[in-house]
Amino acid sequence: MSIRASDSWQPVIPAASAPCHPVARARGPAPWSVHVPQTGARGAGVLAGLVAALAFSTSGPVVKPLLLAGWSPGAAIGVRLTVGAVLLAGPALLALRGRWSLLAHEWRTVVGFGLLGVAGASTMYFLAVERLPVAVALLVEYTGPLLLVALGWARSRRAPSRTTLVGAALATGGLVLVLDVTGSLDLDPVGLLFALGAAVGNAAYFAITARPTALPPVTLAGAGMVVGAAAVGVVAAVGVLPVEAPDVRVAFLGAQVHWLVPLLVVGAVPTAFAYGVSAVSVRLLGERVASFLALSEVLFAVLLAWVLIGEAPLPVQLVGAGLVVAGVAAVRRGADRDVLTGAAPAPGGAAGGDGRDAPADGAPVHATRPTHARG
Repeated sequence: MSIRASDSWQPVIPAASAPCHPVARARGPAPWSVHVPQTGARGAGVLAGLVAALAFSTSGPVVKPLLLAGWSPGAAIGVRLTVGAVLLAGPALLALRGRWSLLAHEWRTVVGFGLLGVAGASTMYFLAVERLPVAVALLVEYTGPLLLVALGWARSRRAPSRTTLVGAALATGGLVLVLDVTGSLDLDPVGLLFALGAAVGNAAYFAITARPTALPPVTLAGAGMVVGAAAVGVVAAVGVLPVEAPDVRVAFLGAQVHWLVPLLVVGAVPTAFAYGVSAVSVRLLGERVASFLALSEVLFAVLLAWVLIGEAPLPVQLVGAGLVVAGVAAVRRGADRDVLTGAAPAPGGAAGGDGRDAPADGAPVHATRPTHARG
């Protein structure tokens, strides 16, 4: 799945990172309007958004002790995606309401989403977490939107807005601080390559989920989980992705527990639970406000990695994390401004004039906009 080129620059920049929970947005005359809820609903929406961000941030800190105990990233991600697919199956089928023709018509979107946005990003993130501090791996993955900025600029030969460029510069500078390239921090270069691979998967996730589709968001997420789990299984079966799953006990919340406990937590909390709570937040706040709240996932991940597994960040890395979050927020704001001022069409590119992307069965078209992008 690629970003379509045009005479103008096309930003496909949702706000932030997660494993995989696109949010529906109906296509209409003012798709970028800001929703202003009542005070009570707004407070509940903010709380739901923060809870969702906290839930998404648990993935790396919870799974890393299991990886250190001998489980391979391939085995861990295979179980995680399988659990997530099972938990999302019910809601996905209910949302589909027997309209199987939608899945058949949107199979390219589902397969691309499952292979790149789910299996690719998640596997690369777990491979990176095995070799890098959780916060570093996540922050590198968070630079996925910057790759879309660069690609859109290169293909259209039209510079993005000043706000977008400032945001990209902030995020890049913050990443330099996070990596501590001039300091004494020794980071595994292979782990950094895996983290960059996760960023590519993150960018693909954004590009694919920003495209208009007739599939309900939870159905796309559930079907993507199934495709992702199957893809990881195939790659593992042919020996490309090592699978090691020893019967071990691992540290979890100060106790030694069976290996199944952290895997069930990772399969349930950062996927099904977080997806549902995030959907509530978006419904109460609107996509824009909820997507900015989602940026707190990085800060929660840094804190959890510090508390749960003792990965204390350096002061310079904390500053860098703040710059990355601020930069990604500015990139998102700049992308919105480009769309609102007519400098570019809606994110993701609407259906082509040849009708190849038209929905089946007269179903409504949604732009599935994620509020997080998790590995």
